[in-house]
Amino acid sequence: MTNEKLTRILETVRKTGPLVHCITNYVTVNDVANIVLACGASPIMADDKAEAACITALCSATYINIGTLNARTVDSMLLAGKTAEELHHPVVLDPVGAGASPFRTETVGRLMNSIQFTVIRGNMSEIKTIAQGGGTTKGVDADAADTVTEENLDDAVGFVRKLAGRTGSVVAVTGAIDIISDADRTYVCRNGHPMLRSITGSGCMLGAVVAAFCGANPGRTLEAAAAAVSAMGLCGERAYRKTAAAGAGTGSFRAYLIDEMSLLTPQFFAEGCRIEER
Repeated sequence: MTNEKLTRILETVRKTGPLVHCITNYVTVNDVANIVLACGASPIMADDKAEAACITALCSATYINIGTLNARTVDSMLLAGKTAEELHHPVVLDPVGAGASPFRTETVGRLMNSIQFTVIRGNMSEIKTIAQGGGTTKGVDADAADTVTEENLDDAVGFVRKLAGRTGSVVAVTGAIDIISDADRTYVCRNGHPMLRSITGSGCMLGAVVAAFCGANPGRTLEAAAAAVSAMGLCGERAYRKTAAAGAGTGSFRAYLIDEMSLLTPQFFAEGCRIEER
């Protein structure tokens, strides 16, 4: 992806300020709202089924995150997702912890059987659970055996591309090396820092940024999702440098991460992005 395309995607988010409906988990909801604002979009959180559909209709994109899954919000997720699909608005799924319990795994299956998701974003263990219809995860973290490395990258790319073709969704697998693919093209992103795994909600925040970037760039889903993943990783790198310089810890890193998203310029983005097409 050229630097020009990357910066244009970011500039479009900032110019249009898409409204993003986030049905997300209560552990990270505040950070999700703040990162959406920081990237140039606007968040709204409405998880009651009495208003889920009408709020979705007002928005440019919808983000569904099952991090703190409960029976009450499943119907809201279904209503919001179906409404977004009917309106041809992007809808992003974050299958947090899929495989950790039968309820999570079954709910992800129900959501995917009912909604055509535009993007599915998760770690490799969660994505494998979707592909296989079951699996195991270490809580909400990826199993070490599922880590994407330079040695297994080609196989991982093939797996992700095949799942994208089967689901009709862009699939974004994030970790030490990120893979973002549709059925025909794949981007590999090497932005990021290990400290992103040391705070709660970095993945949740990323899913919302993906929704914002896709909502602002209709018809360019693969590029928008890849740009969002790269932007979040780059902000993690820049946040770590500030954290280290201050001799600070994870709490400061979390704040710096949101700061860096709000301060991300097209120039910083173009200079720091590490994406290749495979």
